[in-house]
Amino acid sequence: MPEDRTIDRELEESDEAYFDGAEGLQERSFDTRLLREPTSVLPVRKPLVLSRFHSVTDAIRSMQSEHRGVVLVTEDGTMHARVVGIFTERDVLFRIVDQGRNPATLPLADVMTSEPESLRDDQTIADVLRMMSVGGFRHVPIVDAEGRPVHVVSVRDVVEFLVEAFPREVLNRGGDRTSEREGG
Repeated sequence: MPEDRTIDRELEESDEAYFDGAEGLQERSFDTRLLREPTSVLPVRKPLVLSRFHSVTDAIRSMQSEHRGVVLVTEDGTMHARVVGIFTERDVLFRIVDQGRNPATLPLADVMTSEPESLRDDQTIADVLRMMSVGGFRHVPIVDAEGRPVHVVSVRDVVEFLVEAFPREVLNRGGDRTSEREGG
């Protein structure tokens, strides 16, 4: 695949020393080999899976009880079927609440994103980051060769992986901190 060669070339070039102009000539410590790791090294959990016939309320309750922001939709609501859709907390806001729809009677099929973009389970963290960046996604479904769900990678999974890989650099990083918290 020509795209893979481009990724490898970019990563090889980025393995060379980086320089921070503001700090003078200081080499950065980020090891881009981590980006070549398969998605299986990320701290992910088994995905929530429902069928297109489940109600939006079913999906919301599942997401709340498992503290997740996404449900994968498969043909029969099991992990053994192909992914046909994705439903996220953003869908709740923009496709239901914002439009005044009743989640109790609304099937997932009416508000899910059909045929979502996904990655195979043998692809890399760099592939996930590219998809998130280019597509503006917070969640990327990871599927096997038959399109069945393996797991979902969230932005949080990638951040946790990087923090674990570079705990000293992240935890010792100074910066402006405010006393007021907003969000996260």
